[in-house]
Amino acid sequence: MALAHRKTILPAAEERRRFQRVKVHLLGRYMLPDRREFPCQIINMSPGGLALLAPGIGNVGDRVIAYLDHIGRVEGKITRIIDNGFAMSVGATARKRDKLAAQLTWLANRDILNLPEDRRHDRIIPRNPISLLTLEDGTKMTCRIIDMSLSGAAIAAENRPPLKSLVLLGKVQSRVVRNLEEGFALEFVHEQLAETLEDAVTAR
Repeated sequence: MALAHRKTILPAAEERRRFQRVKVHLLGRYMLPDRREFPCQIINMSPGGLALLAPGIGNVGDRVIAYLDHIGRVEGKITRIIDNGFAMSVGATARKRDKLAAQLTWLANRDILNLPEDRRHDRIIPRNPISLLTLEDGTKMTCRIIDMSLSGAAIAAENRPPLKSLVLLGKVQSRVVRNLEEGFALEFVHEQLAETLEDAVTAR
């Protein structure tokens, strides 16, 4: 039994070592074993682990459940304590790890393509999250804005438009760039102004 158990663990460890950590700027929330929840900021991540800045720090070996912008739910254990945060493993099947690798590649490429100041765009939740989405064929559907920034938005909706298709969120021309667990992500064709963003995306 010991040999069989080792066989299932070693490939996963080897696979984790193959993945390169990517510098990403992601916000999220996490829960420690005592059920306390805290906000966090991810500073780097691979499909096998991540490091985050966090106000509440547990102990090495503690189980952590985190919900991360653009990534969704991940869980694992604290592997080491770092300045103002901790590093944790990510427990995932091979399929989930492949999906994470694709998501991280997209996020890294997005950050490389953006100008440095674009990374300062904070994601906000609109006061009125309900909006109208107009698809390429003119079909209109109601959707909920999960959060948004000056350059894009995360949308919750039952139907997902095709990737790379052009849509209107309110009156903002946008491109569908990625599917999320509960919807999809949009990138605005033109960067928006902070003072008019909310009115523009919820315009009907």
